Amino acid sequence: MANCAVCGKGNHYGIKVSHSHRRSNRVWKSNIKRVSCKVNGTPRKLYVCASCLRSGKVERA
Repeated sequence: MANCAVCGKGNHYGIKVSHSHRRSNRVWKSNIKRVSCKVNGTPRKLYVCASCLRSGKVERA
């Protein structure tokens, strides 16, 4: 999966622990969208996470 072009956020890995304490691997996927953004005045498609879009770190084209 892609990483955010602004903050670098990507997948997070860890261990899921059940009630009986059996452990298995799991993945938390970040909310990353492919968005058309202005980069030096020209529109380009970038992968950006939802928190960077909400905070206004990216100007949409």
